[in-house]
Amino acid sequence: MVEDLARSRQSPGHLPADWPIGGGEMGAHIRAFDWSRTPIGPIESWSPALRMMVRFLLANRFPLLLWWGPQYISIYNDPYRPVLGTKHPWALGQPVATCWSEIWHILQPLIDTPFNGGPATWNDDILLEINRYGFVEETHFTIAYSPVPDETVPSGIGGVLATVHEITEKVIGERRLETLRELAALSRAETVKDACQRAITVVAKNGRDVPFALLYLLSEDGESASFTAATTAPPETAVDMPIAQVTQWPLAQALKAPTVLENFDGRGLPVGDWSQPPQQVYLAPVILPGSQCSRAVIVIGLNPHKRLDETYRSFLELLVAQVGSTIADATAYEAERKRAEALAEIDRAKTLFFSNVSHEFRTPLTLMLGPLNDALASGNLPATEHERLTTAHRNSLRLLKLVNSLLDFSRIEAGRAQVTFAPTDLAALTVDLASNFRSACERAGLRLVINCEPSEDPVYVDRDMWEKIVLNLISNAFKFTFEGEISIDLRTVDSQIQLCVSDTGVGIPAHEFSRLFERFHRIEGQKSRTHEGSGIGLALVQELVKLHGGTIRADRVEGRGTTFTVCIPTGRSHLPQDRINAESQVSATAVRANAFVEEALRWLPDSAPQDNDVLTEIEAPQTLPSQPRGARVLVADDNSDMRAYVRRLLRTRCEVQMVADRRLQRSSASKSRS
Repeated sequence: MVEDLARSRQSPGHLPADWPIGGGEMGAHIRAFDWSRTPIGPIESWSPALRMMVRFLLANRFPLLLWWGPQYISIYNDPYRPVLGTKHPWALGQPVATCWSEIWHILQPLIDTPFNGGPATWNDDILLEINRYGFVEETHFTIAYSPVPDETVPSGIGGVLATVHEITEKVIGERRLETLRELAALSRAETVKDACQRAITVVAKNGRDVPFALLYLLSEDGESASFTAATTAPPETAVDMPIAQVTQWPLAQALKAPTVLENFDGRGLPVGDWSQPPQQVYLAPVILPGSQCSRAVIVIGLNPHKRLDETYRSFLELLVAQVGSTIADATAYEAERKRAEALAEIDRAKTLFFSNVSHEFRTPLTLMLGPLNDALASGNLPATEHERLTTAHRNSLRLLKLVNSLLDFSRIEAGRAQVTFAPTDLAALTVDLASNFRSACERAGLRLVINCEPSEDPVYVDRDMWEKIVLNLISNAFKFTFEGEISIDLRTVDSQIQLCVSDTGVGIPAHEFSRLFERFHRIEGQKSRTHEGSGIGLALVQELVKLHGGTIRADRVEGRGTTFTVCIPTGRSHLPQDRINAESQVSATAVRANAFVEEALRWLPDSAPQDNDVLTEIEAPQTLPSQPRGARVLVADDNSDMRAYVRRLLRTRCEVQMVADRRLQRSSASKSRS
């Protein structure tokens, strides 16, 4: 190139026939072009600066375009040809105003500035709507326009060098990726319609790839559709209509497969971020993940300045799939909410049932306990009758305890719990309650350790509820402890009263720990003094503790015991002020504690006369004449009163064998046979 330039300066009118040398396809075009028909004249008359720039262009592998002279005549290299599309090679030698007439109003100030002595112009991302393939296309470029000095012209500037880098695919790809990313990041909507609105709102931000979008939500049977969301303005109402009656769009056809509709000139469609409406519309079924059925149909106006190529189609497919995921999340949430509402309704009905039934049970129980108390207090009953009435009285109290627990729980759940918070000497009250179990623990061979420290701060509790908390926890510890001790510890820790009820019992299996406070749940197969129970005790304790603004937790070491820790704040600021020192009817503590203790005593092996619970009991057979001698009956039941009652019924007829645990039946039966 240097030698050519030197030769051109020595004899400007005489250039080699093959100049410019090389340059690939564009070098050949430049050599063959009749430049005498252009304002810059034949090659022989070109200035040294122009000749040097042409050689520079042809030798460069970056897209370069030279606009020369006041008319900005176009000269370019091979890498620039894709930018021109079908305008190549026609664009060679054309003024830029002719070559790029559709964007001349944008390019002119950018070229004029450096050509007229101003600074070089530059743009990192310039949007140009150019026609290079027979339609106006969206393109993006990074450009730099620089002046080219030429000493042979009065202005000293012969032309403008355009350095061009097309970034169309990069810009559009990032734009589409952002749309998909925002759709994926949508938070879960509470309803399907809300999910549709949120998804379409995100899609509306990409007004270039999606000038408009409509979403039709299908009915459960898929026979009708409702116009649910749109990018232009969300519909005020979603009107259901049969799919066949939606005349504007062929929804039935779209449900079978994605469909592209053509030629929408003059339809008045929304334009999005463009100045002209879409020419194509894309319809696709929205199928939820993991389902074969369509849940909606989406209608999308396509970018009028981009072809529907594979990349564009892939974007649309991903967009539809992401909208489907958004709807699926909302559908799952709606279904879960409906299930939860149904369960809550069942739960409310069950709570109401327990509340009503428990209340109704109290009346006959009261009428039973009253006469039983009177009869037992008379003191003139035969021993046999006294034993029978004592059994009836004891089990009536047990039933009343269970009914009261159910009634308490149902009232708490219904928000009708009658709570009265009053300043209480909690240490004295807890000692009094725990001491009721001392005789039962001594008979069971257990140590009862009570350590209750008085609190310096006032403690407000509902006495009746605190009694239930303490009695239930100690009764539970007694039920599962066979040796060692039960410890009750009460102290103040960080402005909270902390009650710890610990035992050295069998502990809680790891797989059952998470369900410990679940109502009506019982641990199956766990070693205990009895397998009776409603599974409501710990659940009731938790609710009673919550009413005091406190917490309860359990710590366990399987096989080595359990510790329940109750924490309630001192003072009164955390409590409902209208329930402090309110009037309340409180049942007598002795009666309630007596019910717990009596039940606990019945769990002990020697609690019932004439029934050793585990060893075989063989009564002298007193059979009726019609019964064969030698009949033997084995009765297994963990309720000692039930064992005693069945024994009384059968002992005059046959040989009776009683066991408390069915697991002991085989060994007991073997002993009786021996």
